[in-house]
Amino acid sequence: MNEILTSSLYALGYGVVGTCIMLLGYLITDVLTPGKLHQLIWEGRNKNAILLVSANTLGAAIVVVSAILSSYSELGLGAGLLSATVFGLIGLAVMALSFLLIDLLIPGRVSHMISEPEWHPATWVTATAHLSIALVVAAAIS
Repeated sequence: MNEILTSSLYALGYGVVGTCIMLLGYLITDVLTPGKLHQLIWEGRNKNAILLVSANTLGAAIVVVSAILSSYSELGLGAGLLSATVFGLIGLAVMALSFLLIDLLIPGRVSHMISEPEWHPATWVTATAHLSIALVVAAAIS
């Protein structure tokens, strides 16, 4: 019974950390793009915004899962949660930096292209960069 309680606390703690990291990723993406993402996605059904937020959320989840897997057996709950939080924040920071760097290197502004109603290839580049960066950070964690 004690093992079930302990595992439940771990699951709850890591679930809260993962949810917070993904929410923060959403908020960072919202700041980096013009307009409000909730309006672009839920009201405007903007495909570019949907792709970017989906890639960002999946990227954050990849980093958090990797952090959990690397810390779960070696660290206690507190240190494991701290590890998952720190690595999750690093992943978000690097993904945000990649967004800004891509925005500087290409003609036009990715941040404005993302808010366009029609598909834009730059959105795919940015989404792929988010996932790629997340995989690199996840590999570095493990």
